[in-house]
Amino acid sequence: MEVRSRVALNDRDDLSLAYTPGVARVCEAIAEDPTLTREYTWVPHTVAVVTDGTAVLGLGDIGPAAAMPVMEGKAVLFKEFGGVDAVPICLATTDVEEIIATVARLAPSFGGINLEDISAPRCFEIEERLKGMLDIPVFHDDQHGTAVVALAAITNALTLTGRMPEKTRVVVSGAGAAGVAVARILLNAGVGDIAVVDRQGVLNSRRTDLTPVKKALAVDTADVHDRHGSLADVMAGADVYLGVSGGTVPEEVVASMADDAIVFGLANPNPEVPVEIARRHARIVATGRSDHPNQINNVLAFPGIFRGAFDVHATAITEGMKLAAAEALAGLVGADLAEDHIVPSPFDPRVGPTVAAAVAEAARTDGVARV
Repeated sequence: MEVRSRVALNDRDDLSLAYTPGVARVCEAIAEDPTLTREYTWVPHTVAVVTDGTAVLGLGDIGPAAAMPVMEGKAVLFKEFGGVDAVPICLATTDVEEIIATVARLAPSFGGINLEDISAPRCFEIEERLKGMLDIPVFHDDQHGTAVVALAAITNALTLTGRMPEKTRVVVSGAGAAGVAVARILLNAGVGDIAVVDRQGVLNSRRTDLTPVKKALAVDTADVHDRHGSLADVMAGADVYLGVSGGTVPEEVVASMADDAIVFGLANPNPEVPVEIARRHARIVATGRSDHPNQINNVLAFPGIFRGAFDVHATAITEGMKLAAAEALAGLVGADLAEDHIVPSPFDPRVGPTVAAAVAEAARTDGVARV
């Protein structure tokens, strides 16, 4: 990736306009009215892609230097699929307070903050506190990008299998950043029976080892129907399995699911349920891989979400904006909906603009749009 000018510098007049003395007039105007940054600088269409390198892809805690290629790749995806400029920023600290303070100090240079590859549970506090401090969108893509695309795919899978969200039983395997966000967005979309499972079993209030984030999630999910025990206990009769955890689910556990089951194994490179096993026992199968149908790929969501937020100078990304993005993605499949086609291709040119338009409209509805 590179940074390039949008204007030519061919002579002394061009130089005097782009820099001194001409630039001083813009500085003075912004000093009088800081909102003019939205008209005269790159701030309102530029996002910072920020990481501490503690949860990079499936590689784990590899540090900020080794995380840079992923952040650069993310910046390229922002530009190619959303027309959004992005700057990769890798921080040499894993301290929550330092990360929050650093991002807050950088915020005047950007129209939005995309947090990336920061390990749980630290990522939850970092995002929530920055959202409270800043008047620009703050979005942890590992959480909400995954959740938006997963919801779009599940929406279409439920349509194909004739299920209603409020009567659907879902098991989410993994209670990290993605698992918590997926469970939350499914709740907001009306799914009535969700059990979230971590390494120690189902999150419910019978357990005494839960973090505050997991405790709150347990109250809203498994506690409602008193789901408890192991993954195998809650998989029996479940309609949907959604894995964001790694590991392997035994075939006999998959076989215990309801008829016309839906299995999303999103761990990369090895899905929690191997594809050949999933296809034996489920009607609809999705993975995070590009070499199988129904790839749950965050690139379907985050470029359009930020584009839509930037188009209306949104102060935040709301739950309504995320739900609107998922609905727009699901709707793009249209008449082509099939068991091996429940989400659009990332290369469908309609994706970015359609998601952006839906997000912008939802921002106006939710009262966070400034234009």
